[in-house]
Amino acid sequence: MAHSARMDKECAAKFSKQLNQSNLCPVEHLRAACMARGCTGIHGIGRAFRIADDDGNRTLSFDEFREGIRQFGVMFDNKEARELFDDIDVDHSGQLDYEEFLIALRPPMSNNRKSLVYKAFDKLDRVKDGVITVEDLKGVYSVKKHPDYLNGTKTEEQLLLKFLETFDLNRDGQVTQEEFMNYYSGVSASIDTDAYFDLMMRQAWKL
Repeated sequence: MAHSARMDKECAAKFSKQLNQSNLCPVEHLRAACMARGCTGIHGIGRAFRIADDDGNRTLSFDEFREGIRQFGVMFDNKEARELFDDIDVDHSGQLDYEEFLIALRPPMSNNRKSLVYKAFDKLDRVKDGVITVEDLKGVYSVKKHPDYLNGTKTEEQLLLKFLETFDLNRDGQVTQEEFMNYYSGVSASIDTDAYFDLMMRQAWKL
């Protein structure tokens, strides 16, 4: 289940308004800049930082962090970038852990919403190894009615892999619980009521 175009528009509109506020802290400003691009804004900046992580150690130096912001298209001067970096670098190590950075950027979610996301992940993770793969999806997500499957232009595996890419930040064919939560934190930001989020998740994943 991918988010709808309507959710994308609502999310973008909501956070675009926030960007015009003058009292945002640096983290709030970057979060709003991400989400003003739609529900997948957190994924988008995650990919930008993966590219900026020159040595591939899944941590970001200040220079890599500043380059990632630039590549994503958010303009901070050096002072603002340093303030933002220091706000997230709570242990003052001079390095930002990749996952911790994305978690800090997530729009807040209620415990009830988080619980539903975890339930959906657990259902998809059929072999209980902590990641969702194409093999996991074969048991719980059908592409048999997809036009490309019906006309023979794409196989089941190709379509499932394409669907997996919705959540797969690293493009490695595996979706971790953190990647799944990053995606749904963006979807959640476009939905005002817990009741509607609950209904959407239960219908989408038959929870």
